[in-house]
Amino acid sequence: MRRRNWRLIEVGTVLLVLAVLFFLSMRDMTLWSNDPVALMRTVGEVSGVVGGISLAMIAFGLIGRKAPA
Repeated sequence: MRRRNWRLIEVGTVLLVLAVLFFLSMRDMTLWSNDPVALMRTVGEVSGVVGGISLAMIAFGLIGRKAPA
């Protein structure tokens, strides 16, 4: 039987929410940018990396670890 790692799941969820909020909040900054395309390209890459790491953390947390025998 495997036990879920709830700390890993919680941290992954918080990181995923922060990545989405960062992406959505930076959309408003494009009005004041000299190059909005490059800004959103960079923001999208950063949000994608953080989102991918958080999804991996959630997956590993759901898989869990072996319960002590």
